[in-house]
Amino acid sequence: MAHAADSLVVDSVTGVDVSLEVAGTGARSLAYLIDLLIRTILVTAWFVVATLIYNGKFTLETPDDPDGTWYLYVATPATLIYLLYHTVLEIAMRGRTPGKRMAGIRIVARNGSAPTIAAQLVRNVFRLIDSFPVGYGVGLFTCLVTRDHVRVGDLAAGTLMIYENRRALTVAGSLPLAANDRRLDLATLELVGELLERWGALESTARVRLARSLIERVTGVAPEPSMTEAVLHAEIERLASPVRGGTSL
Repeated sequence: MAHAADSLVVDSVTGVDVSLEVAGTGARSLAYLIDLLIRTILVTAWFVVATLIYNGKFTLETPDDPDGTWYLYVATPATLIYLLYHTVLEIAMRGRTPGKRMAGIRIVARNGSAPTIAAQLVRNVFRLIDSFPVGYGVGLFTCLVTRDHVRVGDLAAGTLMIYENRRALTVAGSLPLAANDRRLDLATLELVGELLERWGALESTARVRLARSLIERVTGVAPEPSMTEAVLHAEIERLASPVRGGTSL
């Protein structure tokens, strides 16, 4: 694995070097602000609804001497939603949150794969440090001064943020691209490589079905029914050919 300016170059299972563009401080900040808004809305909504149910009337008055029921159904869930928002969603969405998805970024391990649950937990525990003294001051400072724009939590967990919509390569070949200019992303490249590797071990019907599905996924155009298995295999090889020989995505 090697580094380039503002990018991470990794070896995929296909033997092709893939360059992942590291997200800058601006994109990270945008994602955080979106997630903060969503998190605040969720916490507020829970608090309002739970308080109304607890009070049994249309008032948001907090009891002067809250009992265990109030903490159990109102305060504790609202606190957990706020504190665990990033941890739960990043694990469930494989390195993403709604804010990160809208900003076009995601969390990956240093080898370009999805981070493990342990790495996600470590990364989020270190939010306590990154949030000091106020407004994620420490995290913002480390993002500005580190080469890969990472905060303390990323350094501890071995993760970084990349752009999802910029690590792409236009697919050359005889099949035309769709009007929206579909791209060969890292996940699709891995599938292409795995299919080529297992081609001989798969049954004919299975590899034809998978080949047709991958070609349509990349190009946006379904292969002609008349295309033979040999032609489909050639097209699958063609999908990976633009990046063979170490050319980066």
